[in-house]
Amino acid sequence: MNDKDFKEKLKKVKQFKIDNNERIVDLMEQLSNTGFNAKRLGRACKIYEEMILDDDCTIFFGLAGAIVPAGFQGIIHDFIESGFIDVLVTTGANITHDLAETLGYHHLQGDIDVDEINDVQLHDQNINRIYDVFLPNEVYEGIEDFISSLDIKNLEMPVSEFLKFLGEQIPDNKNSILKVCAKKNIPIFCPAFTDCGLALQLGFHYKNINLNHFKDMLKMVDLAWDAKVAGTCLVGGGVPKNFIFQSLQFCPNSAKYAIQITMDRPEQGGLSGATLKEAMSWGKVAHSAQTATIIADATIVLPIMYWYLKKVIEN
Repeated sequence: MNDKDFKEKLKKVKQFKIDNNERIVDLMEQLSNTGFNAKRLGRACKIYEEMILDDDCTIFFGLAGAIVPAGFQGIIHDFIESGFIDVLVTTGANITHDLAETLGYHHLQGDIDVDEINDVQLHDQNINRIYDVFLPNEVYEGIEDFISSLDIKNLEMPVSEFLKFLGEQIPDNKNSILKVCAKKNIPIFCPAFTDCGLALQLGFHYKNINLNHFKDMLKMVDLAWDAKVAGTCLVGGGVPKNFIFQSLQFCPNSAKYAIQITMDRPEQGGLSGATLKEAMSWGKVAHSAQTATIIADATIVLPIMYWYLKKVIEN
């Protein structure tokens, strides 16, 4: 690109302000004309909107970490309930904590300086800490009681099939991710399922259980292969991100739309911080794809993004 072409593509940064009549749709439009991560958030919202409006697009949503303990179970539920997710790939932690909340247990928070917390005392009081969120051991005891009561007919089903079965067994709950996915027949893939408390309890109580991860892998590849258009929203990175991307890598459908929300850096070569541009070299993201990477905490970004999508799509 020569200097003239470059300058012609530039436009003024709009100095941002909020007035009394501001709406979330207008807010995102304004942010799209600013800079840095504010601009990226505005762009990501528009890309997600286009994915939803594209009738041929299958939206693969990767959810890493443990966002449910922080209080965002309901946001993920609403993404699914609203039809904004077609395939969910997540961690065992999110599933475990979703089940805990659905069964009536709660994660706890308080006005506490995390630098002053005595974690040894917490352990003595049977309280577990997730940064500034706290989880009593009794929560896991309640999950164990529920798991031990299940009548699992097929101990070798795929993990995704078991998670649908699990969602069908739990009580109705307005925020449950497992329940809404079961009701709407949205597949949940958890490729590192054994890396969570729920799986440990399953293993303890059902000694012969051997949930099939390879069938899930092949099912995911089939979903990616059959998608006329593929779109991705990756919250964090890790296994969920790779599970989605490796399926797209071996299919003719590279992602036409790709959004990434991460706090990680690319320099150490880890997948969680790898850029979407890097993914193009693998054939995971199309060369002409619409992309946006937001370097920000997902607990801030997701509620804003859903708020925007709800207003612009459902109204």
